Amino acid sequence: MSAITVSRATQLLPRCGTTGIGSLPHTQLEMAMQMGFQVDVPYLPQLPIANPGEFMIPAALERLPGLRGDAEGGITIDSGEWAAKRSAFGEEVEAALASGDLRAFEPTPASARAWNPFLFEVEHRHLMLAKVQLAGPATVRWYAKTSAGEVASDVPELDRQIFRLLLARCLAMVKAVRRAGATPLLYLDEPGMYALDRGDPRHLLVLQEMRLMVVALQNEGALVGIHCCSDTDWSALLDLGVNLISADVRLSLDALLDSGPALSRFIDAGGVLSLGIIPTDLSASYRSDELVDAVDTSLRATFKDERTYREIASRSLLTPACGLAMRQVADAEHVFEELRMAQRRFRALAGA
Repeated sequence: MSAITVSRATQLLPRCGTTGIGSLPHTQLEMAMQMGFQVDVPYLPQLPIANPGEFMIPAALERLPGLRGDAEGGITIDSGEWAAKRSAFGEEVEAALASGDLRAFEPTPASARAWNPFLFEVEHRHLMLAKVQLAGPATVRWYAKTSAGEVASDVPELDRQIFRLLLARCLAMVKAVRRAGATPLLYLDEPGMYALDRGDPRHLLVLQEMRLMVVALQNEGALVGIHCCSDTDWSALLDLGVNLISADVRLSLDALLDSGPALSRFIDAGGVLSLGIIPTDLSASYRSDELVDAVDTSLRATFKDERTYREIASRSLLTPACGLAMRQVADAEHVFEELRMAQRRFRALAGA
């Protein structure tokens, strides 16, 4: 493995810093905001229990013609309404992307109640980094269905329009965080990547489009991560040009670290591991120190040179394994307390 290249933006990341994945179980905005700012990289809290429009798929597709949601976060796209309005909406999306004025595609209180309060706090606290997240283009297009029962990715014009909408929304969020004075850290949430099949030409096209999205976001000054809480073809994700890869360490760390040349390319380019180190499955039995020791052992086995190991470990971010929306508030508080304990031990082992 060659010398690690660390970009100026990546150097902003705190050593063995903590952040959250996104969703929280709170119904009170103020409490959620407090939790979102009690980590090293403050993050935008999403609160779907109080507002189903904040579940990941409806939040990502806000404003899409024909979008219908239910109380559990499921969505349907009314085929007739979308067909009637798709041209006008598509022209609006393309005009915004061409002009660079994307404010109309920022989240509204219907999809992110914390959005404007979050930006206010980012600006007035003079933060260097702020994390936001959005469901990624693979998961959204493979999950969303029309009223005719078709998967969105099987309807070419709808598939393309969803991708362009997600690009506009991601760029709008990044631009807003930059206007607030911080470097944006944007995670694309891609649990649907468990279904990735590089033998499927359509999946290869999705990967190409994601590379374009990552470059567009980085050109706007963002650090870009991909979060996948399921197992996947990690080599494919590592080669997307992202700055961070986020995984559930108990489920996927060993597979991720076994990615061979793709992992080397990612690390050599300054890529950062975002380690979902604290389980969000409340039935799991664990001790945070044992989890940290297991991660440390896996990293040392992969990066055998002590200097390389310390550099990679100390640049890692630590997070819960996934979002916490479906838990109790007390459970979320416990997870973040465990995260702080894990951070102290991990810093000691990594010499950070």
